Amino acid sequence: MDDPSTGFTLLDFLKLVGSLGFFIYGMKVMSEGIQKIAGKKMRQILGAITTNRLSGVLTGFSITSLIQSSSAATVMVVSFVNAGLLNLRQSIGVIMGANIGTTVTAWLVSIFGFSKLDISDYSLPIIAIGFPLMFIRNGRVKATAEFLIGFALLFLGLSALKDSIPKLDGNSLQFLSSYTDLGILTTLLFVLVGTILTIVLQSSSAAMTLTLGLLFQNIITYEMAAALVLGENIGTTITANLAALIANVHAKRAARAHFIFNTFGVLWMIIALPWFTDFIQYLWNALSSGYPGVFEKGNNQLQLSLFHTVFNIINTSLLIWFVPFIAKLVTYMVPTKNEEDEQFHLDFIGGGILATPELSLVEARKEVTKFGRITQKMHGFVEELMSSKDEKKVKQLIERIEKYEIITDRIEEEVIQYLLKVSEGGLTAATSARVRSMLSIVGDLEDIGDIYFQMSRNYAAKRDAKAWFTPEQRNHLKELMTKVEAAFEVTVDNLQMDVGEISLETPEKIEVEINTIRDQMRSQHLESIARRDYNIRSGMIYTDFYSSIEKVGDLLFSINSAASGQI
Repeated sequence: MDDPSTGFTLLDFLKLVGSLGFFIYGMKVMSEGIQKIAGKKMRQILGAITTNRLSGVLTGFSITSLIQSSSAATVMVVSFVNAGLLNLRQSIGVIMGANIGTTVTAWLVSIFGFSKLDISDYSLPIIAIGFPLMFIRNGRVKATAEFLIGFALLFLGLSALKDSIPKLDGNSLQFLSSYTDLGILTTLLFVLVGTILTIVLQSSSAAMTLTLGLLFQNIITYEMAAALVLGENIGTTITANLAALIANVHAKRAARAHFIFNTFGVLWMIIALPWFTDFIQYLWNALSSGYPGVFEKGNNQLQLSLFHTVFNIINTSLLIWFVPFIAKLVTYMVPTKNEEDEQFHLDFIGGGILATPELSLVEARKEVTKFGRITQKMHGFVEELMSSKDEKKVKQLIERIEKYEIITDRIEEEVIQYLLKVSEGGLTAATSARVRSMLSIVGDLEDIGDIYFQMSRNYAAKRDAKAWFTPEQRNHLKELMTKVEAAFEVTVDNLQMDVGEISLETPEKIEVEINTIRDQMRSQHLESIARRDYNIRSGMIYTDFYSSIEKVGDLLFSINSAASGQI
């Protein structure tokens, strides 16, 4: 059992860890609430980014300041790179802006958590306002309630954190004195501690808040705190790179760019730290003289926040001119897979569930769109198969169709698992409907893959039995396949659109045309059978082919209906 006289007991340690958890949970709830409120608008802002690097930086800053999570902002950026809405260079600009935006957290915590105006005094009334709103069905109202409650919990956790940090006397702090006069080694040591701390906490905001608390209690000096902040800048990128290990090539490149950007900044700052802290002190004194009511002398927490922000602004100002070089470097570090390799891997949902269902479904929709293109490729293989006379080519096409069928099975399974995980969170009625729509779509796409695989098997059996199609049969099948190809084009386009943008007028028209062609083929086929124009074996395979192709048309119309919300 711990002796209370020893100062910091096991119970004190658990209180410290618990208060950190309290703070992190409050930030998570608040961030998710904001993302649910503004998720669609944030996607529109990101999608509108031009090639202007400055606009990318400003966008990254704005979004991260709003949602208080640079990780969530970075994941959103990666999803837009995957979708082709942003290129790698644009994404690097947004990530730079997100680095500046994440410093807002330190200002909020310093102003409201360590000042005379303690927001934790108002936390319970804020929860009292937000709690009844949780029971209102309106999705935006519930999201607003989550934001209010998360905001209150965040500062209650911060208050508990301040009380949990041990108040050590001068004798207790003597061990730190041996690390304060080692010059640059002291800086490197605390940079390493800050890096490890961020990796352990999995949150740069939580690590920064703990640093502010230690500084507030005078457990560490301002210089030590500055070095810890530099380490936290590296730690947050290592966390992203670890997450990207199982993600796609685009996520890896974005994570590497983030690491290069932050690490380079820390390296030059380690060298310049003594002069930079003097500059921040000069800047702080000027602000204190000009605005004494806001920037109080001796407020080390706000001064550290100023250090954090100015450092990131200067680092961004320096490196924004090297965005093309950084893009080339990370592309070299993470080379593109060959076409076949990329084609057969999930590109958009490999990095895990995002912070909210709304944003997760953006990733899922891109994967479903890619799924549609894969089945469209299968359509092309079958069409090529029916017109090919080269035995070697036929064999290759049959093997390729079989390979694609296995891929469609795997994609269906993984997308469904992803959507089910998304469903575990709190869904609005609209989001729940989109999940059901996607589940229906991936099921239909997998059925299309099965149909084309079976057609390839039947075609192989037909060739083995030497049951040939007549020129007329081939022309009819080609006409039907061409019409289904048109249906595929419309379907893939619609899969990329939002529900309200999709019109069923064109899919309905093509579906009617497919059915008309199928009916004509069936009527002519029955007449040919009666005249015994070809053998029964060939006729059965022909019937199976046009029926299967028409079934694909039905499934494509079903996919369009589901994508438009009619399910």
